[in-house]
Amino acid sequence: MTTTERTSLALDIGGTKFTAAVVGADGRPQDPVVVPTPTENVWAACEELLLSVVSAAGVEFQDIGAVGIASAGPVDTVAGTVAPINIAEWYEGFGLVEAVRGVVPNATVTLALDGACAALAEHRFGAARHVQNVLGMVVSTGIGGGLVLGGEIVRGHSGNAGHVGHIVVPGSIEPCTCGGVGCVETVASGPNAVRWARENGWDGATGIDLAESARAADPVAVAALQRAGVALGQAIASAAALLDVETAVLGGGFSAAGPALWNPIRETVALHARLGFLESFTVVPAALGAVGTLTGAAALVTPKQH
Repeated sequence: MTTTERTSLALDIGGTKFTAAVVGADGRPQDPVVVPTPTENVWAACEELLLSVVSAAGVEFQDIGAVGIASAGPVDTVAGTVAPINIAEWYEGFGLVEAVRGVVPNATVTLALDGACAALAEHRFGAARHVQNVLGMVVSTGIGGGLVLGGEIVRGHSGNAGHVGHIVVPGSIEPCTCGGVGCVETVASGPNAVRWARENGWDGATGIDLAESARAADPVAVAALQRAGVALGQAIASAAALLDVETAVLGGGFSAAGPALWNPIRETVALHARLGFLESFTVVPAALGAVGTLTGAAALVTPKQH
């Protein structure tokens, strides 16, 4: 079996779940397997997931030629380590690339930030297909992001380029899990929008509840999503002007909150993104849903198909 005939794997490391799959001939993950992210023995759960996916595919471990990994950040793609904010056991850094190589010793292992993988997937297969310059954002429990410029992932010095969830937005003084203050994540992530709404008298519990209340015209829920949408729009407009991208693609569970979130996003972008080169800049919802980041991990190890 030649290298080009070998099987590739995709792995997505998230704060709430791990997902893995064999990469199909079309460059997309096949039959993804999902497990919850444990609070301890994290690598053991990840290793078991990889073993089960390879076993189910009927593939020999020595015939795995490549593994693409998307991970919540921060990451260090030079050292091959990850330190996701929401995985306490790995918070000080874990050598994920070396650990994966221990499972599939003949594989080339490529690591990238999850937001960058999401952007790459939308560029290859989704809402930004054939768009060469893309800002990707994942608006969920946290806010991740990534960049595709000139059709290629931009990694930056350590692999964290595009981490737009930590752009500081006007008016916010809330402390962030990153250690900073006033990041857009402190306003516009699902849990933080819920926190603000509850502080202002709303009695729901989740981002889904908040979106439903906004659709029912609950004034506090509407205000919470308005506040989140404005913050997202400010961050997006700032990033667009800095990076000269053509499209921003927003995915993640909280991005599906509906017009109460999307209208202020688009209104705020229109207010701030006024430079001539941003005239055609657009903000669109992601098309690939829950498998977007995993699809980007697969794209890391799959040549472009023209």
